[in-house]
Amino acid sequence: MAKTIGEINERIRKGEAVVVTAEEMVSVVEEKGVSEAAREVDVVTTGTFGPMCSSGAYFNTGHTAPKIKLGGGRVFLNDVPAYTGLAAVDLYLGCTAIPDDDPRNRDHPGDFRYGGGHVIEELVSGKEVKIEAESYGTDCYPRRRLEGYFDLSSINEAVLFNPRNAYQNYAVAVNTSSRTIYTYMGILKPDMGNANFCSAGQLSPLLNDPMYLTVGIGSKVFLGGGVGYVAWHGTQHNPSAPRGDNGIPQAPAGTLSLIGDLKGMNGRWLRGTSYLGYGTTMTVGVGIPIPVLNEEVCRCTAVKDRDIYAPVIEYSHDFPQATGKILGKVSYADLKNGRITVEGREVPSAPLSSYPRAKEIAGILKDWIEQKQFYLTEPVKGIPGPDSGYAQQPFKGRQV
Repeated sequence: MAKTIGEINERIRKGEAVVVTAEEMVSVVEEKGVSEAAREVDVVTTGTFGPMCSSGAYFNTGHTAPKIKLGGGRVFLNDVPAYTGLAAVDLYLGCTAIPDDDPRNRDHPGDFRYGGGHVIEELVSGKEVKIEAESYGTDCYPRRRLEGYFDLSSINEAVLFNPRNAYQNYAVAVNTSSRTIYTYMGILKPDMGNANFCSAGQLSPLLNDPMYLTVGIGSKVFLGGGVGYVAWHGTQHNPSAPRGDNGIPQAPAGTLSLIGDLKGMNGRWLRGTSYLGYGTTMTVGVGIPIPVLNEEVCRCTAVKDRDIYAPVIEYSHDFPQATGKILGKVSYADLKNGRITVEGREVPSAPLSSYPRAKEIAGILKDWIEQKQFYLTEPVKGIPGPDSGYAQQPFKGRQV
C-alpha cells in the first residue's frame, strides 16, 4: 500500500481525507494495526510550542524621503538593536537581542525583561514599535537620522526566518553542584533538586518522522499561527545522533530552518520570553502535517511517550565543559509524570514547552486540512538523514 501527496491532496479537495493528530494516531494504530491504519489515515498532524532561540524576523521598512542607508548604520526597534549588515532598508531582528542599556548579568541573576522576541510579539499583536536609526550618509542616501513608528501594516515585508526550530528530541537538564544555576534550560536547583526538559514528545513533529521520510525543503507547516515552509535543515542538524531500536534519536538530533509571512501570524503563537540569569528568547508554535504515504510512515506516527528517551545531562559542569557525559536516559512518559530516577535518586521534572498548546496546534492544523484551507506540499529536496554522513561537529577553527 502506498499513497502520494498528490492523491492525499485530492482527497482533501473532495473532503474525503482522514486526518488525525499524532496523539489520536496512537489509539488508531493500537485498535486497527499498522496496515489498516495506513490505508485509512491520510494525514497525521503534529505540534510543538516551546522556546526556540535561533529565531527572528527580517523587515523591509520602505524608503524615506530623503532616503537613508540603514545598512552599515545602527538601528533600534523599541531600543533593541537590529542587524543592519544587509541593504539600505533591510533589517534582521534576532529574538535574543537585548537593549544596549540592559544590565545583563551585572547584578546576577539578571532579569532580561525585554528583547527581540518581545518586539516580534508586539508586532504580530498589532502594536507599533519605535524605530531609531543613525547612518553615515552617502550621495545617494543623504539622510543621517530617522526616528518614527511602524506596525506590520505600514512596512513592505516582514518575514519570520528561524535558522533552527523544532529540535528533534533534546536533553534533560539537572544540576549536581551546591549552588543554583541559571541556564537556557531554566533555573536548576542545587543537588539535583529538579530536572527540566523541553519537547512535546509524542506530538513533536520530527519525532513523528524520525528518518525525515516526508519532511523536507518546501514542506508547508503551521508557523507562529500562520503558514510557513521548511527552508533548509536547521543549524546544528545532527541526524547521526544515537538512536534506539525504533529509530528514534536518543539525543538532540534533527532541526529545521523555517520561514513564513510574519503578517499572517499572531501573538498567541510567537511569545517573547525571558530567562532569569540567561537572556531573552521567543516561544514559537510549530506544527507539521505528516502524510501517511505507507506503512513505515504510519508506524512512525504512532510513537508513544514511553518509547521516546532523552539523555540526562549535568549543566553546572558537564554541559559547559562539553565533556559529553550523560547521567542516564529517561522516557517522556516518566518526564511527563513529574518524577524521574537519575543515578538511583528520584528527581522532580517539569517542561519548558507546553504540551497542551502543542496539542492545540495539532488540532488547529487538523481543522485547517479538514476545512480545505491547508494542502500538503511535495518537498523539493530532502534533508540529510542518518545515512547521509552529515554530523554536527565541534568548533574546529583556530583558538587564540
